[in-house]
Amino acid sequence: MSSLSERLEAARRDAAAAGRHAAEPVQEQAPEPTAAAQGATPVAAAPSLTKAEPAGSTPATTGPLAARAAAATADGRPNARRTLGNPEADRIEDLKTSVHAELLKRLGPHLYDAEMDQDELDNTVRSVLSEVLGAQDRPLSAADRARVTQEITDDILGYGPIDPYLRDPEVSEVMVNGASEVWLEKSGRLMKADAHFADEAHLRRTIDKIVSRIGRRVDESSPMVDARLPDGSRVNAIVPPLSIDGSALTIRKFSTDPLTVQDLINFGSLTPQTADFLDACVRGRLNVIVSGGTGAGKTTTLNVLSSFIPTDERIVTIEDAAELQLKQEHVVRLESRPANIEGKGAVTIRDLVRNCLRMRPDRIVVGEVRDASALDMLQAMNTGHDGSICTLHSNGPRDTLARMETMVLMAGMDLPVRAIREQVASAVDLIVHQSRFKDGSRRITHITEVERMEGDIITLQDVFVFDNSAGFDENGRVLGRLRSTGLRPKFVEKLAYANVAIDPTLFRTDRP
Repeated sequence: MSSLSERLEAARRDAAAAGRHAAEPVQEQAPEPTAAAQGATPVAAAPSLTKAEPAGSTPATTGPLAARAAAATADGRPNARRTLGNPEADRIEDLKTSVHAELLKRLGPHLYDAEMDQDELDNTVRSVLSEVLGAQDRPLSAADRARVTQEITDDILGYGPIDPYLRDPEVSEVMVNGASEVWLEKSGRLMKADAHFADEAHLRRTIDKIVSRIGRRVDESSPMVDARLPDGSRVNAIVPPLSIDGSALTIRKFSTDPLTVQDLINFGSLTPQTADFLDACVRGRLNVIVSGGTGAGKTTTLNVLSSFIPTDERIVTIEDAAELQLKQEHVVRLESRPANIEGKGAVTIRDLVRNCLRMRPDRIVVGEVRDASALDMLQAMNTGHDGSICTLHSNGPRDTLARMETMVLMAGMDLPVRAIREQVASAVDLIVHQSRFKDGSRRITHITEVERMEGDIITLQDVFVFDNSAGFDENGRVLGRLRSTGLRPKFVEKLAYANVAIDPTLFRTDRP
């Protein structure tokens, strides 16, 4: 092995040789110098490269790599396009910012005047926006002017960059993961949108606009909120410090024209005979629970079931954020309320269920049972308020009863499990379970009768079950459908007492 002095001498010889090569004019095919050679070569040693450099350039802009970058720019490669594209985009963004600021200055408090008609506000904003754009000293093409007008109008009157997707009937859900990411759900599939907010402050302004319209707030002291848009679309927002990567906004859109039972039949969620069966169950004042996972379509099914309620009955609806769209004339809508900034004034679903018992309801419809309100709901069903309907999160009919038991225990009444199960078996007549399949479709998979207690167990009987034996087509779509099990439910006699008859052929297993 060579000594340390020999290795140092060899390193000096290599450095000297590298210096001599670097002093020669650089040829086009010359290999790039090593890091050591770059450090040993003064800028003046490469006159062919420094000749074209502008005065005042720094050493960081010289050298073979800088020369190649300059050549690439001169040749019109992507670097040149990127450099030319940025100033134009920046100019449009600067223009939007200045026009937006001028618009806010001119309109002032009119933008947030609750008494101003929406059409009048829209016309005012567009008129002032046209004046402000016309007064700009920077000319705009027709396309850029239309784009700036639309984006600023969406920001002032709507919900910024997500407004076009809220207007798109094919989009069922909009998910904002921080200011830079917007995701959409179309036909049950997720896809990334070509949109983003300017920054976190822009996103927070949009969230505040949504929640303030229904008297709610979101900030560091109350960083989570459930709200709704004027059309009934469900909104959830969570902001830092709970949301680490910026505010998250989720909007589940509701159609302005609510889905009907015929729509569910066309989608394959129901069959005509199961629709007739559920119609009879609702008219016959059975207590129904609609269960399923998140996004399975429970609220849509609840809407459809509620449409079967006769028009001569008084309906009271209870929800966290009012989103049910009933067509009957006699409907009273109640909505829960969160606590104020002092932590007081909260009104829960349970409070509303207890209060609605004094409102002479013929039907109680609860948007979602998720806590101790389950106990009050069971009591209502067991004290003469037949025909009540509610939704509940669960993975199946049997799991629905287990979830109901758990939520009753949350009331802190220390009831024995058997007593709770007896209450459930006595109160609930029918479970309609819904699932969301891999292809994005939402189907009712079980229509199950709650029979009675046998020992300590509540017995269930499936009346209709989803048959998936047909599998999937070449596009991955589910080909199965709801089929009768052939069993006749025991509550048919109860329906007969309510003067509601069910065609016995509905339960034939050979029906298409």
